Formats: sequence, structure tokens, C-alpha cells
Amino acid sequence: MEFVLIPAGEFEMGSPSGEEDRDSDEGPVHHVKIEKEFYMGRYEVTQKEWREVMGDNPSYFKGDDQPVETVSWDKVQEFIRKLNDKEGADKYRLPSEAEWGYACRAGTTSRYAFGDSELKLGDYAWYGGNSNSETHPVGRKKPNPYGLYDMHGNVWEWVQDKYHCDYDGAPTDGSAWESGDGAYRVNRGSSWFNFAGSCRSANRADRDPGDRYGSIGFRLLEET
Repeated sequence: MEFVLIPAGEFEMGSPSGEEDRDSDEGPVHHVKIEKEFYMGRYEVTQKEWREVMGDNPSYFKGDDQPVETVSWDKVQEFIRKLNDKEGADKYRLPSEAEWGYACRAGTTSRYAFGDSELKLGDYAWYGGNSNSETHPVGRKKPNPYGLYDMHGNVWEWVQDKYHCDYDGAPTDGSAWESGDGAYRVNRGSSWFNFAGSCRSANRADRDPGDRYGSIGFRLLEET
């Protein structure tokens, strides 16, 4: 797996009320400070990488270099435990939603990491407008300013946080928001299935941790 060093820093998490295609769960905008650098997977975890750890490939769209999908949040946690055991370390995990959002934006404040216009989205993402209704090998589109690929589109990505219907009370230190009664977990990044507005940096979705779909995968964070 390839990882990219993401520097410590600060950003505004969420989307302003006037952003096109904005959903109500993207606010209120709140300031988050990431105090410690971390490594983020350059690519979504591939089917080959999953198979080497888990011994199987649950994906609907088959291909070694395509992102693994049809994996639940619960099963991803098992993958992470096995990978850490295999490496003799305790450094791999899902990113928090804040860490994911910070890495996706890469210092930008626009709708997408490349700007506000969705006319350029096809240069950076596999989405409903160009995917032919399937996933594609990772890293075939342009990266964001941090050198991360497919942060927009290809497959939704599980993050660690529980889903809340807005950001009232959300942590401001970059940690995962795991308190609350709800069971659903957050997906970020959108997928091959979705329209352009869904691929915005701030967009988010919620799924039951047991859900498995051909449009949901993940990428890893490695702690420094």
C-alpha cells in the first residue's frame, strides 16, 4: 500500500449555506484543528490488497486494481485488525470524518478539491456521468493537491465516525465522533453511481455498519 504524508493543520469542516447541491447535514461549518500529521492511503484499498489479508474477494466488480467493495464497516474493522496483526503494529485504522475531509480538501475551500465547477469532475473522478455504471482501477484520474486519488467518486469510503444529522457538537480536534445513540456510520467521497453534486468535498452519507454495496469501499490511515 502507498501512503501520503498529510501535514498537521486547520480547516473549516462542512459547507456554507449557499453552496450548490448542499445538504442540511453538512453544517454548521466548524473549525477543526488537526494537531498531528498522518499518512493517508494514496488509493482506495484494492481487491488484491484485501485478498492478501482476508483470503477472499467479496467485490461485485472484479479486478485486482479496482477498489474492494461490497464490504461492511464491520468487516473493514476485521480487515484492519488482521492487517495490524500481520504487520506486528497498531498503526492502521479508518480515518475520522474530519481527517478524511481535511485530506480531501487539501487546503481548498471550493466545492471540489479542484475548484467549484463540475465541468472538470471527469478529469478527477469516476461518477455517474462517466463510469459506465462500474468501478475502475484506482489512480487512473488526476489526484488532489495532496496526491490522493479517487477522493471524489469511484467508491464511497467508510470512515470511523457515527453519523449525526448535523455537526452540532462535533469534535474540533480531528478525532472520530463516536458518541451518540445512532448506529449508522459515515460514508464520504461518493461513487461511480452518483451524480456530480454528490461528489463534492463536503458531501456525506450514512449507512448501517452491516451494509454491503458495490458502491462502498474504504481507504486506510496510517498513524505516524
